Amino acid sequence: MSERTVITFGTFDVFHVGHIRVLQRAAALGDRLVVGVSADALNISKKGRAPVYSQDERMEIVASLRVVDDVFVEESLELKRDYIVEHGADVLVMGDDWAGKFDWVSDVCEVVYLPRTPSVSTTGLIEHIASLAP
Repeated sequence: MSERTVITFGTFDVFHVGHIRVLQRAAALGDRLVVGVSADALNISKKGRAPVYSQDERMEIVASLRVVDDVFVEESLELKRDYIVEHGADVLVMGDDWAGKFDWVSDVCEVVYLPRTPSVSTTGLIEHIASLAP
């Protein structure tokens, strides 16, 4: 039986327990986990702000996790299919806030949407930290 590769994508900024949990759950779906970390430019176009941590720092954080086997820079949301094929992924894992939005790649891999960790979000953390400033 061949190795089952799982791929997922994210910004992974202001790294928190929700990130850990989704990566652990994604890794449990296969033998190898590949993670696309959103480029700074992609994050700016997607969220309207630069990440707190640079692309290189975010990649280093994600790559240091024992459940992660490989990381790469995700330059464009439109290239999901290319990334899946390039990395030989059998499963695409996304948070359930994206439910249905990536079904268009189901012809090249299985698509799984995992529930997000309730009450934990990077945006919420950034807003909370900003509110603490005098």
